[in-house]
Amino acid sequence: MPHLLPRVTTSFLLACTLTCVTASSARSGDTDWPQWRGPNRDGHAAPQELLQDWPSGGPPMSWTAVNLGTGYSTVSVVDGKVFTMGANDDECFAICLSLGDGSEIWKTPVARAGNSGDYNDQWGAGPRGTPTVDGDQVFVVTDIGTVAALAKDTGELLWSTSMTADHGGQVPTWGYSESPLVDGDRVVVTPGENNFMIALDRNSGKKVWGSKGIHEPAQYVSIMRGQRKQTAFYLTASKSGLIAVDCKSGDEVFRDTATGNQTAVIPTPILHDRFIYHTSAYGAGNTLLKIKDKPDGLSVQSVYALSNKSMENNHGGVVLVNDVIYGFTKSNGGNWMAQDMQSGDTLWEQGERPNRSGAICYADGRLYCYNDQDGTVHLAEPNRSDWISHGKLTLPKQTELDRGKGAIWTHPVVAAGKLIIRDQDLMYAYDIAAD
Repeated sequence: MPHLLPRVTTSFLLACTLTCVTASSARSGDTDWPQWRGPNRDGHAAPQELLQDWPSGGPPMSWTAVNLGTGYSTVSVVDGKVFTMGANDDECFAICLSLGDGSEIWKTPVARAGNSGDYNDQWGAGPRGTPTVDGDQVFVVTDIGTVAALAKDTGELLWSTSMTADHGGQVPTWGYSESPLVDGDRVVVTPGENNFMIALDRNSGKKVWGSKGIHEPAQYVSIMRGQRKQTAFYLTASKSGLIAVDCKSGDEVFRDTATGNQTAVIPTPILHDRFIYHTSAYGAGNTLLKIKDKPDGLSVQSVYALSNKSMENNHGGVVLVNDVIYGFTKSNGGNWMAQDMQSGDTLWEQGERPNRSGAICYADGRLYCYNDQDGTVHLAEPNRSDWISHGKLTLPKQTELDRGKGAIWTHPVVAAGKLIIRDQDLMYAYDIAAD
């Protein structure tokens, strides 16, 4: 059952912005980054004027924050505040920092720390999900499956509930990693098993909705909200592949198996017009689906499914810019890659040794490509013909915490004229606003 503290708040209705398929977006300021992968969960920052070329050595640093704890959580940025998560030996906590100077505003324990008895932590422990900031609340998911709501300004714990103890879920092999989706009065998460996907009341934490007839293990994907005509759906993935669930009834809308695998399904799908693009690693590759109307709902038709020497993104995500998919592929030894979305053709690949993976976001005509081994970030131009770098920075220091077999896997964030990158307990903010 949820653990409650008194709470009164005003909720809002989250609106769909596309006539075919749309990602859900949390309420935020003009240049904020309020949730996982930005305002629309597509890896795109809000419009803002940014440097198009970096000086030698990279842009100027604004501030450094330390002692953030272990974990791969990235950040959300709202109203001049930076929100993330971390853990020490005893506790998993949410943290709020000042966007101006990186100083701590509040820090709130939300659960005990996960350990090797909960999941395989040989690739690093700590929280993996990103806080979702909506209105005056912050919502988090921990590595052991605690879902919690906090007051944005004070960090007060409003309620918490366990996806395992309270909702019958099972911690996946490498820990719960999704970032909660806020959809109006709902907070939507994926415990897995019989309660594959559930929605909690944002004010009380009580279960108000659940998927029906779907028994699948939780994976590491964060939910997208899509809509085609009268059918709104939540889209995620499990080991069997993509799964769409009707937002009203909880019934399954459609499935596709192309990017399923039996090890780990991690990347967030991309929804664009009538198309869904998804990729995952461990031999799965990538697929493009076209959403089709049918009398009783929706179906999907495969445009292509590619698994050999194509985009095989593990966990760094991909972005769509002008009908081109950009991201890091594990194929061919590991490379940054551009892929034509409609045909699936590989346009180019760029090796960045010794890096074996990379995370990406897009802002103001540029790609921000964060490499997992050497701690570099490239400012790259989206280009169909070739990899074009417009500057590079290198972390002044990498973490001294033990990542085990892990690497730098936190995603880059661009908000309010700043680039924010993290490596475990360390966070760096760079000034990238255009003069």
